Amino acid sequence: MSLPDQIDSEERLETWLSEPTPGVTEVLQRHPGDILLLGAAGKMGPSLARLIRRSDEVSGIKRRVWAVSRFSQPAQETALQAAGAETIRGDLLDPSLAARLPEAPMVVFMTGMKFGATGQESRLWAMNTLVPARLADRFRSSRWLAFSTGNVYPLRRPEDGGCTEEDAPDPVGEYGMSALGRERVLDFMSREHGIPMSVVRLNYACDLRYGVLVDVARRIARHEPVPLGMAWFNTIWQGDANAMALQALDRAASPPFVINVTGPETLRVREVAGRLGRILGKSVSFEGEEGTTALLNDASRAIALWGPPRVPADRMVSWVGHWMAGGGRTLDKPTRFEVRSGRF
Repeated sequence: MSLPDQIDSEERLETWLSEPTPGVTEVLQRHPGDILLLGAAGKMGPSLARLIRRSDEVSGIKRRVWAVSRFSQPAQETALQAAGAETIRGDLLDPSLAARLPEAPMVVFMTGMKFGATGQESRLWAMNTLVPARLADRFRSSRWLAFSTGNVYPLRRPEDGGCTEEDAPDPVGEYGMSALGRERVLDFMSREHGIPMSVVRLNYACDLRYGVLVDVARRIARHEPVPLGMAWFNTIWQGDANAMALQALDRAASPPFVINVTGPETLRVREVAGRLGRILGKSVSFEGEEGTTALLNDASRAIALWGPPRVPADRMVSWVGHWMAGGGRTLDKPTRFEVRSGRF
């Protein structure tokens, strides 16, 4: 795959985000059944649905893809329908919804709560533990792919490398604790009922409209200082994150198969900001002292299984910088990567 120097339209962006890989196509050929996407209206849902559809076009598979969400923004539902998904409106906190959902051999669990949790801690725990328990009970006969987060790990010194799947979880803050609670609930249901599951601990997916790189670029464009408290980070092109996640479906097992998904590079905020500033033609200022630890994951296992991401961090930085310089639209959904307390 030859990467372009720049991406200059959302149509082209969506095409690159959903470019099928041979690995995804092979996995979906081995699992040709219908797919239920739960919590599909987030940042990754539409491109994931489109990736499934485009892979199926390559292999000639006919399957139904359902996308479930409250769809608080009509554009979210429209995007999923355009991607070829059949949408189902409903609040996953509503216990009656599970009974109304169609049977599906495969479930992709993308729902959860992170932002706005401060002051709504009970809702945070309900979304992140009660909802997966209910749905795992409903879909005991399905193969599961569940998205989790690197926030279940402790902060690490960059010189020590990121956390691996063998490192014990030790989350900072209530969001990370509830995300670990989600994993524990799914682990219990998998063991109790023999449900094959894969759990993907994702660390900062990025396209050109959101992600850590976009957060830094927006601050520079607005002449705002870039925070240095969380001085290092990992990120991965959203298309690569979706491709690795779908390939993890093939490894679903009981107890669950757990895998870190992120880019192989450990990026320094100060250096990334300097490069983005040069692309944007803006001076860069910073605030705070560089932290000695950060939220860092080691994705060596995923890379050994499925190869490195197709889009390296260097190219992502360039794409984001030129996208912002050209006035490209952003989703205004900051990652809040700079938060060290775990309170979002």
